[in-house]
Amino acid sequence: MQEIKRINERFWYQTPVSLTDRPIIAAVVGNERTLMIDAGNSEAHAKSFLSELQIRKLRAPSLLVITHWHWDHIFGMSALDMPSISTSETKREIQKLLPYSWSDQALEDRVKNGLEIEFCAAAIKEEFGQQRNIKIQLPTISFEGEMAIELGGVTCLVKHVGGDHSADSLIIYIKEEKILFLADCVYADIFAPATNYTIKNVVTLLDIIETFDAEFYVLSHEEVKTKKEFDEEIKILKKAAHLTEAHHGGISSMADAYETELGRPLNEDEYEMLVYFSNGYGIQSK
Repeated sequence: MQEIKRINERFWYQTPVSLTDRPIIAAVVGNERTLMIDAGNSEAHAKSFLSELQIRKLRAPSLLVITHWHWDHIFGMSALDMPSISTSETKREIQKLLPYSWSDQALEDRVKNGLEIEFCAAAIKEEFGQQRNIKIQLPTISFEGEMAIELGGVTCLVKHVGGDHSADSLIIYIKEEKILFLADCVYADIFAPATNYTIKNVVTLLDIIETFDAEFYVLSHEEVKTKKEFDEEIKILKKAAHLTEAHHGGISSMADAYETELGRPLNEDEYEMLVYFSNGYGIQSK
């Protein structure tokens, strides 16, 4: 069940739902205006978030930032009457969706042709049922690099960072609150034939993330993490990247080395991470 939560009076968010792949939607409330982060995976999702803000008598959003082009972050845009901001690459990717049909047959055909994955197709069916009046809307403002958005008493730095999950990904740093909204950027590439991480993309991304002085980290499909919790996850990513390079992507030797270092068998998450890096090493080597 979705809930509305807050880190403080400046930052409110709606929790994710795994069944229909609803990501976190957030609002940064300034003294003069409110910024909405991501539009959700449907008009119903977007409207439910706005309704929760209204119940709490919070200023309605007047500006939207889209973190990347994936359906679960953009399908709610058609319900939102406000300017929207994305990277130029995100806008180009969304444009590719304009001619698509969203019927069962169209979704199944795209899965078969490698243009969609089964997980997303199933989540779209679950979220929309048979009434799929999906309207793709393009962002109204696009940018390269980074930009700052002043909300009155709070500043949001919006920065294009890329990553394996989606090359167009951006992050939002709420400077005064020390909150870093990462969306999906630290996740693996789930759209390739084999889910993967690549050493170069991960190391570059983590170097960027670590330049921000943050106390809270928001990943779109998880609970908000403290710096200590996030740092523990980052350690695993860094270790997996190091082992992949040292063992040239060989999963058996990577796993053996990691177990020796830990002094115990790997848990499921640790082993899965190594597999993703091993997959990525193979892709990069071709």
